Amino acid sequence: MNTNRAEQAAGPVAEWAVVDTDIGPLLLAATDRGLVLVAFHADDGVRDSALRRLVSRLGGEVAEAPESRRLAEPIRQLAAYFAGELHTFELDLDWRLASSFHREVLSALAADVPYGSVVGYGDLAARVGQPGAAQAVGLAMGANPLPVVVPCHRVVESDGGIGGFGGGLETKRQLLALEGVLPQPLF
Repeated sequence: MNTNRAEQAAGPVAEWAVVDTDIGPLLLAATDRGLVLVAFHADDGVRDSALRRLVSRLGGEVAEAPESRRLAEPIRQLAAYFAGELHTFELDLDWRLASSFHREVLSALAADVPYGSVVGYGDLAARVGQPGAAQAVGLAMGANPLPVVVPCHRVVESDGGIGGFGGGLETKRQLLALEGVLPQPLF
């Protein structure tokens, strides 16, 4: 990936690492502004696609840096979340991968739907002043660049259905079970 001399001197625009979690490997990427990306099922193909997206959207280089200061706190907080010890993430977030409407919806979700609760797509649309925009909210959830940290798994169908999820329905079930919304699987 090409960079100019100023970018080389400044270092990578983002640093990334893959971390093992209870829902499988997650790719985490952070910039000097904060956590910018969380990607599920971070095998080689997902990783390469996510990194291409970062370079395309942010410009500059990205570097693998599992010991990065930028990633230390997100990694620590995710481990505490999966251990059941953390219910609210307190991280700086870099929203550059989210459009303005998506950012508005995701910010409302993170602020207004606490651990252990759920909200319907239509209810979330109403919370951002867009009643009737349930489908647009669904698109925002699907495009969430920061899943788990920005808890799109907490958005469900108004009829009680679990709804869709970019990380897969089993992953959504696992996250909702971790938070006590659904019963833990028997096996």
